[in-house]
Amino acid sequence: MLLKDCPVRDTIDVIHGKWKPLVLVALKPGSRRFGQLCREVPEAKQKVLTQQLRELEADGIVSRTVSGTRSLRVEYALTPYGKTLVRVLTAMAEWGALHRKRRSPISRRNS
Repeated sequence: MLLKDCPVRDTIDVIHGKWKPLVLVALKPGSRRFGQLCREVPEAKQKVLTQQLRELEADGIVSRTVSGTRSLRVEYALTPYGKTLVRVLTAMAEWGALHRKRRSPISRRNS
């Protein structure tokens, strides 16, 4: 198989972006308002967060619901299709925790 045909590339194309995986983890428990997402990923600039949410929406991973008449309330949630990524994110988190533990003694020696 050519690397350009590898299905991992398709997955990366959807979740690439500095904040997308963290946004998806934040949405795992349920819907979140934009302000909540900003607080959960405080390092992300609002403009970038908005752009990445739009990309996730375009890919059918996240849904955006607007309600209210006076003050608009915008909520984001994983779509049923987006929830299929939870398994992938869980595996990434487990590997990350293992890697952090494995790397920890090395980091302490170099400090």
